[in-house]
Amino acid sequence: MKLIIHGGFFSESDQSNEVKVAKQNSLKSIAQKAFEYLQNNSAFDTVAYAVSLLEDDELYNAGIGSQIQSDGVIRMSAAIMDGETQKLSGVINIQDVKNPIFVAKELMKEDDRVLGGNGAKIYATEHGFENFSTEITQRRKEYEAKLNNGGKGTVGCVAIDKNGKLAVATSTGGKGFEIPGRISDSATVAGNYANSFCAVSCTGVGEDIVSNATATKIVTRVTDGMSLENAFTKTFDELKTIDGFAGAIAIDKNGNMYHQDSYPTMVFASFDGEKFEVFS
Repeated sequence: MKLIIHGGFFSESDQSNEVKVAKQNSLKSIAQKAFEYLQNNSAFDTVAYAVSLLEDDELYNAGIGSQIQSDGVIRMSAAIMDGETQKLSGVINIQDVKNPIFVAKELMKEDDRVLGGNGAKIYATEHGFENFSTEITQRRKEYEAKLNNGGKGTVGCVAIDKNGKLAVATSTGGKGFEIPGRISDSATVAGNYANSFCAVSCTGVGEDIVSNATATKIVTRVTDGMSLENAFTKTFDELKTIDGFAGAIAIDKNGNMYHQDSYPTMVFASFDGEKFEVFS
């Protein structure tokens, strides 16, 4: 049993050392809580739980603390994928729910498993998800001052459970100030993908991740026999050709964990029950 989580990127230019330490402590705490949850739950349930904890922490651009789009509205996206069934479910540009990842998880039982916009919100309401504003004062101030964090904020979790099953979940509040209707990578197989061989969650600039099909490429290469490290190396080498901005976390069927980013610094933490690794 192992898991690895990410919380987007940290930039020395737009965040203080105080924020960096806060994120380190937060990620370590969430990784530990999620690992404890993994003891008695499947990888599929655990990744949703871990991402919900990240959504609930306003340090990250997902759920509470999501970025505001150019028209002053918050729209969020999230997806979850079960490595065993190879089914993905997700929501795109959903508004006014606390935990988009739980709506995405609820959709797994449906035939229509990816919903967007108003349809996603109607589904959430019909299934007991209360209306909830995820806006925080800091995001409104940033919006009013026309600031932008560079579009590098997403959260995710990859886990392997005691039965060797893999799952991944990813959630984002968008890049901030985008054109309404813009679709990120988080609810696509480019940014969130798993099968029985490997699971990957991405963060960064969604357009770059989609153009490079980052998560799908890594998983496919591992499935075809490439090592996890080599799959990352080849995929990120291809990302360089478009000067792509991305980071990714992964676990393969043998429990190997790996992470890489194209630019410093993706914030992440991993835990296997004994050893923590946290970004520095």
